[in-house]
Amino acid sequence: MNDNDRQFLIELAQAAIDSARLEPGASALDPEGKPTGRPNTQEFAIIPPGGRAHYPALWVEDIPYTFATGLVPIEEGLNHLRLIAACQNGPEWRALEGTAALWPYAVPDHVNFDGTAVFFPGTYSPDDDQGGEPWGVRPPASNHYDFIWLAWLLVRHTGDPGLLREEFSGMALLDRLRRAFDAVPAETRTGLVATTAGERFVGFLYCDAIYMTGRLLTASLLRHRAAGQMADLYALVGRKDHAEAMRAVARQIEQNVPTAFTPRPGRGWLPASTGVSSQDDVWGTIYALWRRVLVGPPAQKAYQQILRALDDGTILYEGAVRHVPLDGDASATSAWERTVVPHNSYMNGAYWHAPTGWLIDLLSREDPDHAGTVLDAYVAHMREHDFRRGPGLGGPWECIGPEKEAWKCPVFLGSITMPLGVLAAD
Repeated sequence: MNDNDRQFLIELAQAAIDSARLEPGASALDPEGKPTGRPNTQEFAIIPPGGRAHYPALWVEDIPYTFATGLVPIEEGLNHLRLIAACQNGPEWRALEGTAALWPYAVPDHVNFDGTAVFFPGTYSPDDDQGGEPWGVRPPASNHYDFIWLAWLLVRHTGDPGLLREEFSGMALLDRLRRAFDAVPAETRTGLVATTAGERFVGFLYCDAIYMTGRLLTASLLRHRAAGQMADLYALVGRKDHAEAMRAVARQIEQNVPTAFTPRPGRGWLPASTGVSSQDDVWGTIYALWRRVLVGPPAQKAYQQILRALDDGTILYEGAVRHVPLDGDASATSAWERTVVPHNSYMNGAYWHAPTGWLIDLLSREDPDHAGTVLDAYVAHMREHDFRRGPGLGGPWECIGPEKEAWKCPVFLGSITMPLGVLAAD
């Protein structure tokens, strides 16, 4: 990436973050720019996922992507981490209405500006009416692993392991991180995250409107990342036995991903799940390769599939990536086997820039021409739709596509912070 493009992306990301930041006492704005009556009652600024029209809450999944850019002050990152830790569920199951329930030490999906915790997508209610289909009856898995990632980032940036000893309700942060890791059900034999219809949970927030069962690809990859980070944190405080146990979990996942998530005949894509909605998973395959969880012949097969898809135009639009390739849709009316989202919109066939950094960095290892093509398309889109150029523009958008209905949520941080967190490190 040339210096001009790098500086443009950094400045766009900083502007988007600044537009999203909500100072104490300020109210979130609706899409028309009017106050929503949801003020930030905390004593520090909060960074929700969107700028021009604020999400009226802090999303656990988004803040580590934002902090990873290096554009958020450490103190703000610490404030967010402490708020999340303070909202973690206690040591007992919490029964909600219907069949929904919270695991012991479950991590919230998002935290309202008044400090109340919401553990499921689709609502801002912190009460017992949260949860239930189509959002699952147990909390999403990815939030638990992103809580760990944020703590790992902050310890790495501060160089101070003392943060891990900080107590919340009488429990040290490091112990809370471990309990968050252990809260999400995983198979003992494989280490993979798995869910059932009766106790279903979302694996990855960027697929939270997709109904999946069985082993979950991206959630398992995030568990692999979290295991490595927990190993680092344990090693930092001299708990070598715990560190090795976490490294063993990471190796276990590496060993089982290729056999558990087998591509369809003639394809190289890993399936998103092994039950309902087991469609070809473009994001998950890219992430498995980028994280080097998938190696050897299975990796080569998957990589060649990505190159074919780029040449065929089945996964990319203006530098944004579709969840399922165009030639892999479950039916003529849906990319996924089961979802409440209309076809070719949002998570069911729209295109997202969130995973673009993984794809560019992956391609740069062996195919700089392909990497350059994707990068050029990404930067060109961001320049054309840069929200700073006027009120009629909304880039970075959450998702886009050839159809107008696909364009959703202007000034969405993940579409710039996720790629920049990868690309700025180059």
